[in-house]
Amino acid sequence: MSFRACAVLLCAAIHAAVRGGVAFTNPVWRADAPDPTCWRGDDCYYQTSTARALLKSTDLVHWQKVRDDFLASGERARVKRDWRSIWAPDVARIGNAWNLYVSYWKGAENTAIAVYTCDRPEGPFTNGVVVTDGRVTGIRDTIDPEAVVDPETGKTWLFFGSVGKVHRVELTADGRALAPGAEYVHVAGLSDRDPKAKPHRRRVFEGSYLYRRGDWWYLFASSGEYNNGTYAIVVGRARHLTDDFTDRTGRLMKEGFAETILRSRPGDRFYGPGHNGEIFSSPSGRTYMVYHCHDRELTPYRPHGYNPRPFFLQEILWDSDGWPYFETGRPAATGQFH
Repeated sequence: MSFRACAVLLCAAIHAAVRGGVAFTNPVWRADAPDPTCWRGDDCYYQTSTARALLKSTDLVHWQKVRDDFLASGERARVKRDWRSIWAPDVARIGNAWNLYVSYWKGAENTAIAVYTCDRPEGPFTNGVVVTDGRVTGIRDTIDPEAVVDPETGKTWLFFGSVGKVHRVELTADGRALAPGAEYVHVAGLSDRDPKAKPHRRRVFEGSYLYRRGDWWYLFASSGEYNNGTYAIVVGRARHLTDDFTDRTGRLMKEGFAETILRSRPGDRFYGPGHNGEIFSSPSGRTYMVYHCHDRELTPYRPHGYNPRPFFLQEILWDSDGWPYFETGRPAATGQFH
């Protein structure tokens, strides 16, 4: 067969693959991967989570482990001298650096957020410094960081929080410290001590993720209890990053209102979807979200104990008014990455 014929066949195969997409079955990573973050660099996707392993993929579907820990050797041991746990990483490219933000936890009243850095997207991340400390600010559960640069202003912002409400604070341009004179602004969710937050913390939000589409900023978060079927993904939107985020009817997210777009029902195999990571556009222009979710078919399943939260991928759709939704409103077992 001639070289030209081989090239024609190869191109045909590539076009067929793009047209048909890459089929996937959830969970796309079956190991425990709670609170995932995902980023793109060097033509690959990367993912890590509270479970610490750093993964790599070319298509968001097939993943392989790059390293056992997103932190450089010795970093975790140093932190563990003062903090009990390291949670919920978030990776953002700011300038020429890849910044990794994490939660330090030793109880709801004893939490902080630190940032590490690397000049490569695959890590490992090092040189950790605390950027905000809940023991200083009085903000309970200073966890679940999300750093974002506003292209309109060039300012870098940190969104974070859980049972003490979701807040926003400005960072320096490199994202490694608080900006001079930075103020903490409550942007979403109620405190879990507010009677209106009960039952099951439905109006307590955590796991912030900011996404810009068209003229809108979307603030995704999770509500409910992370370890059971009440956990769900919610969203609100605003014209500008520093505006009030609202639900579809204009009610404020900072008063505990939002649109619920992904949840499970009692008895579902996949239950408690939440703490979504990033949204990515595919080559065909479709959008896909990553998140964690429980799977009753993973063994051993404990009806009343801790169960793993593996990594899911699902297409997210947009209605005529620009609001995001999922086809069934529930975690999908299968899909196509087009």
